[in-house]
Parts: sequence; C-alpha cells; structure tokens
Amino acid sequence: MAPESMVHTSMIHTSMIHIESVEWDDPVAVTLRDAMAAEMRLRYADRLATRPPTPDRGIEAETVAYTGVAYTADRLPVGHAALRWLGDDLELKRLYVLPAHRGRGVSAALLTAVEHAARHLGAGRIVLQTGDRQPDAERVYARTGYTRIPIFPPYEALTHSRCFQKILAGADAHVS
Repeated sequence: MAPESMVHTSMIHTSMIHIESVEWDDPVAVTLRDAMAAEMRLRYADRLATRPPTPDRGIEAETVAYTGVAYTADRLPVGHAALRWLGDDLELKRLYVLPAHRGRGVSAALLTAVEHAARHLGAGRIVLQTGDRQPDAERVYARTGYTRIPIFPPYEALTHSRCFQKILAGADAHVS
C-alpha cells in the first residue's frame, strides 16, 4: 500500500475551486464528513430506524490512500472525497459537497483529483457504493464515466446500494 503522503503535493485547480490533499484526520475533512453523515441520517432515517444494529462500518485510517478537500478561492471548504484500499482496487469514500455549492463543478473536480491520485497510486480501477436515495450522485458518476456494477463486499446486506466502477487508463504499476 502506498502511503497517503505520496500524493500530498498534488493540487487540482479549477477557476472556482482547488483541491488539496490532506490527512484523513484533518479537522476540515472530519467536519465535512460529519456534515455528510448528518445529511445521510436524514435521507435514510426510516431505514436506519428499522435496520438491526450492524458492526461499525467506519473507515480504518490505515486503509486510506488519499483524502482531498475542495476549497473556494477564498479558502472556504466546500467538498471532500477520499480513497481507501479495498483489495487491489481503490474505493471512493465520502464524496460530499456542501448543499449550497452543488451544481458548480465541485464534485467533478473532486473526482478528477481522486482519479489522478488513484493513477499515481497504481490502481487500475475505482469502485464506489452509494444509496438508492442519491440519484444526484448516480447522475454525477454516470456523467463522469463510472458504470454500474453488482453490489460488492462489504455492501451485500445493504440491498438498496448502487455500486459503480471506473477503469483507469494510464495507472502506474501497483506495488504492494
């Protein structure tokens, strides 16, 4: 596994935002993930109330290969995305854009940054899981070249999952 520090110097710029590579436990990244969790709890509240307790589905920091935060030109953090190793693949985790900044290209910039990081890390494929109540996310993934795949482990029990992949051209050779 390649250390996250290998991609710390990468920065993706658009005219409106830039993406900075940060540590998984960066306070801004944690705040954005907390905002996402709160939004998802509301969106899926009825299912969470009726689902039996499951083991912690948290992300182990040592599996995280890249974390990116999107900032506006005036340094306002508006989005987050991370990659973690899942076997030989990298899994996109916690892609989130603050509601007031959606529709402005932030998610596309974050996806460009994670794909750049994944290639640098030698992954040939990015996989991801989202839920059926996130059609906006599904549209973003489809628009940026991700294709639907069957539900993959560890998400089999989440029958409302929607899973996607993107095969990456030009990836460096992965060194385990």
